[in-house]
Amino acid sequence: MTPGSKLPDVTFRTRVRDASLDGPNPFRWQDMTTADYFAGKRVVLFSLPGAFTPTCSTYQLPGFEKSFGKMQDLGIDAIYCLSVNDSFVMNQWAKAQDLQNVTVIPDGSAEFTDRVGMLVRKDNLGFGPRSWRYAAVIDDGVVEAWFEEPGRCDDCDEDPYGATAPEAVLAWLQTARVSEPA
Repeated sequence: MTPGSKLPDVTFRTRVRDASLDGPNPFRWQDMTTADYFAGKRVVLFSLPGAFTPTCSTYQLPGFEKSFGKMQDLGIDAIYCLSVNDSFVMNQWAKAQDLQNVTVIPDGSAEFTDRVGMLVRKDNLGFGPRSWRYAAVIDDGVVEAWFEEPGRCDDCDEDPYGATAPEAVLAWLQTARVSEPA
């Protein structure tokens, strides 16, 4: 993806809490579309290889969670974390991370990840198809800025992290803000 690219239209299969349901699992399926998440909003989207993995859980997701206020001050309405994991896994990860500011998006079938050109094989780690690490600033469904870790390939021996860190996205937002006409 490059700046100016429109996000693909995809339906995400999510599970949401439903207070009208009784029992130990008060959740129901709810389909969410690309438009539901991105239409009329300026958001930060970041994707990573997997929920509960070390770099993702220790640095990337917590970093975006902590950066929300600063990003909001720079015109960001929401921050989304997308991964090639199902909704059950993503919801449990969000709970384990005590997320208040980042919304998780499950891409269990990897349709979105494939259509944005970021699907890689991680069979060398026993993961199968996963997302390469990327981040983006999206304005009303259109890519404003794109960040991608170097060396994208299948069965990569490395898991680079830096270009998609919250600090990199925040720095871009701050620079973009300074360069806007008054």
